Amino acid sequence: MPTRRQFLKVGLASGAVLAGAGWLALRGGRVPAAGYGWLDARAARIVTAIVPAVLAGALPEAPVARKQAIGEATAAFDRAISGLSPAVQEEIAQLFSLLGLAAGRFIVAGVRSEWHEATPEELHAFLRRWRESRFGLLRAGYQALTQLIQAAWYGSPASWERIGYPGPPSLESRPA
Repeated sequence: MPTRRQFLKVGLASGAVLAGAGWLALRGGRVPAAGYGWLDARAARIVTAIVPAVLAGALPEAPVARKQAIGEATAAFDRAISGLSPAVQEEIAQLFSLLGLAAGRFIVAGVRSEWHEATPEELHAFLRRWRESRFGLLRAGYQALTQLIQAAWYGSPASWERIGYPGPPSLESRPA
């Protein structure tokens, strides 16, 4: 059984490694992935993995339609972030940098495998832990991820038929 001193040393060393890795990840700069205006490749993979967990029951069941809907939701998520203030974009970039690191993914999110290999159970557990966390920062991360994904999906015409929404009213001018 480790002593309290050993526990503190390991905790401090782990925190230093994680902070250093996060600093290096942020220092490298972000380059949007092909087809995206804001999401880099790592962030796009994370969002693509999380979308089915956030939108459980709302996505089409057919594999081809499901894959297309997840891609559309990820693209809409990217557009939504592109419209946010630079300060909020920076906070979200830091969140994705942390989640993109193997140590961050495991320690902070509790997801052992790569995001694209994570099971639905792992993803639901991650979201539940963050939603119910005693740490406000994790709850804020949960809110940011889930609300942006939900807004991206339900703001997309691809989702409207499934929820019975006919679309926005036409703004055509009528003769007086």
